[in-house]
Amino acid sequence: MNTIWHGNGTVESTGQEKGESLWIQKQFRYADQGAKEPVKRPVLQEDITTDVAVIGAGLAGVLTAYMLQEQGFSVVLVDYKTVGSGMTKNTTAKISSQHNLIYHKLLTYKGEERAWEYASANQKAIEKFEEIISRQGIDCDFQILPSYIYTLDNVLKIEQEVQAARKVGISAVLAKETTLPFQVKAAVRFDHQAQFHPLKFLDAVAKQLTVYEHTHVTEVRDDGTVVTEQGRINAKSIVITTHYPFINTPGFYFFRMHQERQYVIALEGEDIDKKAGLGGMYLDADPQGYSFRNFKNYLLLGGAGHRTGKSNPPDAYVKLEEAAGKWYPKANVVYTWSNQDCMTPDSIPYIGRYSANTPNIYVATGFNKWGMTSSMVSAMIISDMIAGRKNEFQKVFYPRRLMLSGSKELLKDAAVVTINLLSEHLRITHDRLRDIGPGEAGTVLKDGMKIGVYRDKYDKYYFVTTKCPHLGCSLEWNKNELTWDCPCHGSRFDYRGNLISNPAMRDVFDACQRKKK
Repeated sequence: MNTIWHGNGTVESTGQEKGESLWIQKQFRYADQGAKEPVKRPVLQEDITTDVAVIGAGLAGVLTAYMLQEQGFSVVLVDYKTVGSGMTKNTTAKISSQHNLIYHKLLTYKGEERAWEYASANQKAIEKFEEIISRQGIDCDFQILPSYIYTLDNVLKIEQEVQAARKVGISAVLAKETTLPFQVKAAVRFDHQAQFHPLKFLDAVAKQLTVYEHTHVTEVRDDGTVVTEQGRINAKSIVITTHYPFINTPGFYFFRMHQERQYVIALEGEDIDKKAGLGGMYLDADPQGYSFRNFKNYLLLGGAGHRTGKSNPPDAYVKLEEAAGKWYPKANVVYTWSNQDCMTPDSIPYIGRYSANTPNIYVATGFNKWGMTSSMVSAMIISDMIAGRKNEFQKVFYPRRLMLSGSKELLKDAAVVTINLLSEHLRITHDRLRDIGPGEAGTVLKDGMKIGVYRDKYDKYYFVTTKCPHLGCSLEWNKNELTWDCPCHGSRFDYRGNLISNPAMRDVFDACQRKKK
């Protein structure tokens, strides 16, 4: 089951399809349920009426629908693909209120009250997971473990985070020793955090809901109408949990977020068995560092992240395999995958009303790589708002808040958008068709059109338009995954031009063939 990655972006597989996470493997997802196949859910094919329509059947959408249904609301959940087929299936699945070194930052820029709201909401989210799993008897490999943020060089920032976390009510501990395969300078430890199998949990909760899959939403109207290709949903309230909001205005979330990719490999073998587990979850405070967690007899090693659409991204899987070879030389790489996260300028999600002009439309997005607890926080806050109850934590997540601490990130994002729009409109290209080697890609100008070209190892060429259908930015090649990615807002397409993830809503077709037609 080994997968061998090469520096030029090609891959040799000896047992599993490239990019499939450990969570979606049948032996892990269904073994405890008699190895059954996924539930087949219907496509919406008629007009229906409900109290609440939730769009997006990842963890945030499923939990929101579940909590609203528990309170007596009629709820319909729809997804363009299937339940859990988006970002939820690719998470590292840590349920934690320890979101990197965030509490010192929150105290500095938001003040103690908002920092307390953030900490308390995420701590309550952990408790809510425990409560649901226990009450319903869900077998999802749920484990209570400590969580660590470690540093190899800067003890001061760890000490500051310990003090900040304690100030907002978290029992943080300064640790100097860990179970990692290398020495750290210091770490901040949060106790009573958790990890689990995200899809086992999601399957158990979703089976209690009314869900329509393969149902493509094309329009959301202010009057509560959700228009799909097959039928309409008339709802009193609408919740958008589609990872990245697909409605550009009002709300303007495309101006206030970018997306980042993160890569993961799963290891097994003598070295992993010999360690007998880390006894906790770990993340480097350095963005270029690594994350660690166990699942059964596997070790999940993550890292090598970059902004989605980054020109010349790092050889992510090569970097991870080199690190694994150094620390676990007798382990094998058995699964490889990646994920994508919406990043807000101030590192706080957007949870609440979509905009001031849409009082009955709600949003949950911008989870900043902490989608498990953020999904539960979203469900708690939005279900309270729809029920007419005040949630004591909602102010810190208010989508239209001032973000003085994120002004630099906003300017950086604006610069990326400007440069890429200019590149596309000026038809700036970098390559000649004959110079693109097997297993490589480039951009060329052909018949007055800028197109992206991928040449496979059999010398077959694949052409796409490089203009992202979302807002027109210029797509960049991701050699790690053989995809065309948008650096502005994170839409992704395979080398054939098929849409992988939003906010774009359609494919980028073969530019040359389209022109001929």
